[in-house]
Amino acid sequence: MNAYSGYNEIHMHPMDEDKTTFMVETPYYCYKVMSFILNNVDMTYQCFMNRIPQPVIRRNVQVYKDDMVLTSKTKESNHLNLEELFTTINKYQLKLNLEKCVFRVKVGKFLDTHL
Repeated sequence: MNAYSGYNEIHMHPMDEDKTTFMVETPYYCYKVMSFILNNVDMTYQCFMNRIPQPVIRRNVQVYKDDMVLTSKTKESNHLNLEELFTTINKYQLKLNLEKCVFRVKVGKFLDTHL
């Protein structure tokens, strides 16, 4: 499963918003959500994603950045595990990119390590 909008789903702490101030012509703007241009955004996002599925992570969900892989031994347990994960995702108001989500895959490669 793939999270939709990734970093843009994480709101900045109000006290940190002024640290992201930038200017376009005259007005000043600041980010209300995390941006790709911020330092350590990858690590912060990974930590966030590791905490979201906490009830099911390490039991049957692996997370890498905005991707999640849910594993189950049976179809019945898969339905229960998906329900638990979707409930958790909904609690954090995270959205999934359905065009990049694949379900009921029996075997596959999750992360291609060739660069």
